[in-house]
Amino acid sequence: MKTNNKITACILRGSTAALLFSCVFVALCSAINLPEQPAKTFAPQDNAGFGADGHENRTLSFAERVAYERAIEDVYWRHRIWPKERPDPKPSLDAMMSQATIEKKVQDYLRNSEFLEQSWQKPITPEQLQAEMDRMAQHTKQPEVLRELFAALGNDPFVIAECLARPVLLERSQLATVEWRKEPFESWRGRAENETPKVAGAASANYTLPAIPDQLSGCIDDSWTATNTTNAPTGRLDHTAVWTGSEMIVWGGFDDSFTFVNTGGRYNPSTDSWTATSTTNAPTGRAFSTAVWTGSEMIVWGGLDGSMNLNTGGKYNPITDSWTATSTTNAPTARSSHTAVWTGSEMIVWGGSGSSGVVNTGGRYNPGTDSWTVTSTTNAPTARSSHTAVWTGSEMIVWGGAEVFNNFNTGGRYNPSTDSWTATSITNAPTARSSHTAVWTGNEMIVWGGWPGLFNTGGRYDPSTDSWTATSLINVPSARYQHTAVWTDSEMIVWGGNGGFPDIFNTGGRYNPGSDSWTATTTTNAPTGRDLHTAVWTESEMIVWGGQDYQNTLLNTGGRYCAQSGSPTPTPTPPAQIRLSAEGRKVNGVDTVRLTWSGATSNQIDIYRCVQRLHGCDPAVIATTVNDGRYIDSTGHTGPAGFRYRVCEAGTPTCSKTAGVIFPH
Repeated sequence: MKTNNKITACILRGSTAALLFSCVFVALCSAINLPEQPAKTFAPQDNAGFGADGHENRTLSFAERVAYERAIEDVYWRHRIWPKERPDPKPSLDAMMSQATIEKKVQDYLRNSEFLEQSWQKPITPEQLQAEMDRMAQHTKQPEVLRELFAALGNDPFVIAECLARPVLLERSQLATVEWRKEPFESWRGRAENETPKVAGAASANYTLPAIPDQLSGCIDDSWTATNTTNAPTGRLDHTAVWTGSEMIVWGGFDDSFTFVNTGGRYNPSTDSWTATSTTNAPTGRAFSTAVWTGSEMIVWGGLDGSMNLNTGGKYNPITDSWTATSTTNAPTARSSHTAVWTGSEMIVWGGSGSSGVVNTGGRYNPGTDSWTVTSTTNAPTARSSHTAVWTGSEMIVWGGAEVFNNFNTGGRYNPSTDSWTATSITNAPTARSSHTAVWTGNEMIVWGGWPGLFNTGGRYDPSTDSWTATSLINVPSARYQHTAVWTDSEMIVWGGNGGFPDIFNTGGRYNPGSDSWTATTTTNAPTGRDLHTAVWTESEMIVWGGQDYQNTLLNTGGRYCAQSGSPTPTPTPPAQIRLSAEGRKVNGVDTVRLTWSGATSNQIDIYRCVQRLHGCDPAVIATTVNDGRYIDSTGHTGPAGFRYRVCEAGTPTCSKTAGVIFPH
């Protein structure tokens, strides 16, 4: 693992902020009295009557803010991924997010604002909130989600400014986040009862509802847009990342101060903003761990903390911003550089590097019961680390990896319902490798790249036939390892990686298995070249983040790559059925063969002839001719001989079956 040879200073960016005096006073009084009152459930109101220009002279009560916050959370929950593998239906927001949790979110941003007003003596101005709304509308990469958020708030610019822009601006400013958390809310509330904010805010505001891009996806195919770095996690490598349906969550890794971290961040592409993940009860800092998304939680497990491998983990709930430890009872032995997949009800971890070397053991973790079940080792693949694993809907397929100096091109299919392993075929399998990537397309596993020796080759594995098909080398990206790959529903996108010093790439390629073809990704506005980063797919974009560049600088930058192919995986065209017949006769004493064929679709045809001799038959192309369905071959032979023919679409392996002619004595 590479480390940074310099420590980068952390610069906190900030802007002064505080609530408007009247808004804070009413909101704080409501917040103070809220525990003694029953929860109010009224919905946000349409405030169109305030005028198209958004001129306001009003405040929002705490209860109103809570109602609007619930409307915002409802939009995000509708877009939250509920894995199709899960047998249970997606629950309602009310089942996942309590009224108390929503109230706490509002309390948090009100408390943050009030602290800033007292500490910085400057409120957040209407101009700043308008600028934040404009920034979100201009920079969003999920305009359809942002439209839903605006609509949920009645398309009222005042409400959007106060209940959406204000919390996002506070998070982006990264102000007072540490300080106010040092004081319990109850203590702060006691002070607030007796203190009036020292700075009065503006009594009115003039907001304008910003326009949101009309383009449905919000992005242009084959284009890059940088991710915001304001409030982003510190630069790191060997971290984890998952996509929830509305946010990318990154966590853990190794930072530029030589520390294994337990920090992370949630990136929201609809507002192009970051929110830090809580460290309260978070797992210990680590790298080389795994993470899966269950539909409601991110589960991280295993990894290396700098001195030893770990068999601990945690479940992170982004709704409550809280962590719960995973059980260690019957957990697999401590390890790093292992794999993990989510089945819909369990996380399966397997392989990796343990305290005594690589392992071929694993475990199934059920988050509902917080319990582990050991995976069978009978017929399991050889122990390894730095391999890959995918979930097919019924099996976990592991492949490749390394054991010290030995790399593998073997693998296995694990069926959790029978707790059994079946080896994957090695016939036509890619060359043995590790630090490669793998994706599942719905019917095939595609592996690509890796090392040692650096590969730009790969293969498609079909578990239904236990067979491999090589991926094309035409227009393929440069050989690399420690890159990333995502599946878009029609293409595999590989990006970044290490090609050997100083080749740390910001290039990539889109592979279409239906046409077995590659298309390069643009480098215009692409992130800095990097390896050991992460990538997730959002249904319209690939988001890459973190990693290290060729100077070993750890990065907290990233980019959103738009891939709008707009069509599902094409059904592969069946090979042409070329039918060939051959007829021989003597013409002026020369063995002459008349070939006729049908079914070929190309413009040109290669004619192969094999002359049967005592020591065998050596096929060779004797002619390339127009595809008119016939060809006369004057062989030049005058004595007895046997000839075998086939015709192929020129330059391809699409050929007829062999047809033969024998000239006797």
